[in-house]
Amino acid sequence: MTKALDWENLGFSYMKLPYRYLAYYKDGQWQKGELTEDATLHISECSTSLHYGQQAFEGLKAYRTKDGSIQLFRPDQNAKRLQRTAERLMMAPVPEDMFIDACKQVVQANQDYVPPYGSGGTLYIRPLLLGIGDIIGVKPADEYIFTVFAMPVGNYFKGGLQPTNFLIQDDYDRAAPHGTGAAKVGGNYAGSFVPGQLAKERGFSDVIYLDPATHTKIEEVGSANFFGITADNEFITPLSPSILPSITKYSLLYLAEHRLGMKAIEGDIFLDDLDKFVEAGACGTAAVISPIGGVQHGDDLHVFYSETEVGPVTRRLYDELTGIQFGDVEAPDGWIVKVDEQ
Repeated sequence: MTKALDWENLGFSYMKLPYRYLAYYKDGQWQKGELTEDATLHISECSTSLHYGQQAFEGLKAYRTKDGSIQLFRPDQNAKRLQRTAERLMMAPVPEDMFIDACKQVVQANQDYVPPYGSGGTLYIRPLLLGIGDIIGVKPADEYIFTVFAMPVGNYFKGGLQPTNFLIQDDYDRAAPHGTGAAKVGGNYAGSFVPGQLAKERGFSDVIYLDPATHTKIEEVGSANFFGITADNEFITPLSPSILPSITKYSLLYLAEHRLGMKAIEGDIFLDDLDKFVEAGACGTAAVISPIGGVQHGDDLHVFYSETEVGPVTRRLYDELTGIQFGDVEAPDGWIVKVDEQ
């Protein structure tokens, strides 16, 4: 039975739920994880995650369907991405089956906090991998913590699926060439606080980052991926080794091609070519899709479909994706994992 919360006005903020999952890596292997009611992590002051940024995280959601059941959306892809990030940072990778089982356990234990179908809310799940132990030298940790916690959330952006404007940022880069831009690590996000705040002070939702090498191509939108839709029925999203590979983006690429009959392309999106896009948006787990009304670059505001209305293709993609996530639209094979309720 779901808790009596104001499900339609949750926002996107932390809520301490009764249970989370915790597992330790010691002596070269993962120990058996378990659920705990302790929401405080107890780690050494010498932990590499605190000093050298040897930490990684993921984000995914659990959805309540019309029949009351609960499901996860492509958790295997989150598991694989965390493994790639762990490899980049020389951390102990979390096995895929362990990752998915941990997420399911947390959802099952906190099932009363999964928002009801139709409320627009979801249960946001945050897996976290940390280097721990008594190491002060600059080297990888010998011990790790893998934890998963969750909280009910509403829309990431207030107002939901509504176009907003973004600021193209020339003065700050999200990631360095050949750096850790493709890894989901905290440092990528901490570095975005200043440019993001500057954009918000000017009335924009967030920053659009350009490629760090040449500043001629669009790469990321704040903490989300960019996509554009052309008049020729093309769905185009940037391809770069410094972009975080969004599971939502790759899902939209598939749906654009196989459900909407579009030409799906990963490639360069040059600033000089923005006129070819009739719609644009940002996509990611938290926001799903955030339509981009316009982008400000210098003194010029480039408007795509509209600053006030959602484009028809963006709307169709959003409805198709969220329909799959909430169980109203048939999913491609392997995209949905059911969570057995206790």
